[in-house]
Amino acid sequence: MEFPPMHKVGLVLSGGGVRGMAHIGMLKALHEADIQPHWVSGSSVGALVGALYASGADTEQMLSFFKQTPIFRYNFFSFSKPGFFDTERYKNVFTKYWPENRFDALKRPLYVAATNLLKGEERFFYEGELIPALLASAALPPIFSPVSIDGELYADGGIMNNFPLEPIQPQVDYVIGSNVSVITRISRREIGSSIQLTNRTTGLMMYAINRDKIHSCDLIFEPSELEKIGVLDKKGIEEAYEIGYAHASRKLDALTR
Repeated sequence: MEFPPMHKVGLVLSGGGVRGMAHIGMLKALHEADIQPHWVSGSSVGALVGALYASGADTEQMLSFFKQTPIFRYNFFSFSKPGFFDTERYKNVFTKYWPENRFDALKRPLYVAATNLLKGEERFFYEGELIPALLASAALPPIFSPVSIDGELYADGGIMNNFPLEPIQPQVDYVIGSNVSVITRISRREIGSSIQLTNRTTGLMMYAINRDKIHSCDLIFEPSELEKIGVLDKKGIEEAYEIGYAHASRKLDALTR
């Protein structure tokens, strides 16, 4: 397997909640194969992993961020905003990891996808303040409140673009993609409630919208075993990481034989 110069390799990281820990496992496998993409684009949890990678964090530091950052905090309840938790209350937590709070302080170019709820448009953040863009990209409704940026309200990037290939495609010669919003065949008993039905149909719609982009990558990692892990289940952090690492290692090993 031959790659162009590393500064011409781009990386796209999908959203997918806790399943996004597979991105970190994939990055470890890439590092062991001496593959270090320079351009990065991410949505939701993919934006968070992408920002950690772009800042130079190693695998353990990335995992530590997600283990130590609480998804739900009772004192972050939102009483005056739409959403159960006030997303902007997490800013101080994020500042510990990105103290400079600027895109230009990162070691690699990063694009962050978010959804403008007022205009009904996607937006790719790549300059200026970093943390508000990250908070917005990961603000999954109705659990987390939208984030106000420049007078507009932004929410989860996955609403309109869960696999933000577009901003880096013109910049690179080779695209590596990691999609953790996987779709596999399930049994009838797994659609036995209204919530299960909603989750399944939402997942199918999201995958259908992004399918062509996912499969246009030069190299795609898409571990099917992730579907058994709940999107917001922090107990699945280590398992998702191990799944991502094993899947990427096998695929890279097969490509280099």
